[in-house]
Amino acid sequence: MPRIVITEMMDPQGIQLLQKIGEVIYDPGLWDKPESLMTFLTSADALIVRNQTRVSEELLAGTKNLRVIGRLGVGLDNIDIGAAQRHHIEVVAALGANAIAVAEFVLAYCFSQSRQLVAVDRNVREGHWNRKLGGFELYGKILGIVGLGDIGQRLALRAKALGMSILASDPVRLPTHWTVMEGQVELVDLDELLRESDFVSLHVPLMPETRHLINRKVLSQMKSSAYLINTSRGGIIDEEALLEAVRTGTLQGALLDVREVEPPGATDPLLGEPRIMLTPHISGLTQEAGIRTARLVADDVIRVLSNQAPRASVLHK
Repeated sequence: MPRIVITEMMDPQGIQLLQKIGEVIYDPGLWDKPESLMTFLTSADALIVRNQTRVSEELLAGTKNLRVIGRLGVGLDNIDIGAAQRHHIEVVAALGANAIAVAEFVLAYCFSQSRQLVAVDRNVREGHWNRKLGGFELYGKILGIVGLGDIGQRLALRAKALGMSILASDPVRLPTHWTVMEGQVELVDLDELLRESDFVSLHVPLMPETRHLINRKVLSQMKSSAYLINTSRGGIIDEEALLEAVRTGTLQGALLDVREVEPPGATDPLLGEPRIMLTPHISGLTQEAGIRTARLVADDVIRVLSNQAPRASVLHK
């Protein structure tokens, strides 16, 4: 019977599928217990993680039977893919499983800012009735999407239905891609996207070439009325530069669902800036996305352990 170690939060539906074929060790806090994790992995056949578990060369070198790593999400910056390949370990991920959730989350922020919902609610609770706080419409505004992958495509589709104009920057997308042609998305370079967009949403992986992609120079190119949204990875944005841009009026506001350090801690300088909305890496964590993610990863882990080809391998895309 295979042994399956799960180090972070996973929906019960996925766990139940895995329990049918093997011994499941489920501890959502195991990622923060390195010695215990190493002990469990010496005899594990499968490892399932989210984004907190650091799957390093050292960790994998201590395994004997490990055949598959399941990633409950799509970001791979916490997994040494090269090391997994060297140790002949398959890596599967929940490709597309939370894309709708993230796309809706981005639009929820756009709506909240356009209609000033938080400020209006506070104003009424303080005893006022200020009908000048009507805000603006998303219709006709320009949404810039940096990274036209699974999430970016779904976001473009939904924003287009609201009457927004869509600009996208993605070096691997061709003008013949279906989202560009059928979805009427205009492919532009990053500089043009930053200059023209009213909202800029980031959907790129964290790699050496994307770390601090959004820095002082980049922020200076944006409209002073624009909003920046990051639901990808914290390291994409230079947080110090972002705080400076918002405080000096270079940028109207921002939403950070992801941070360079998670959680950031009580001394986080961004806590004192109300125009930067902060959420705890939850953009993809709807009930529906959690179930889809868990079932997709569990199914592929079972397939690998049963000597079948996985459907969502990140090594053979």
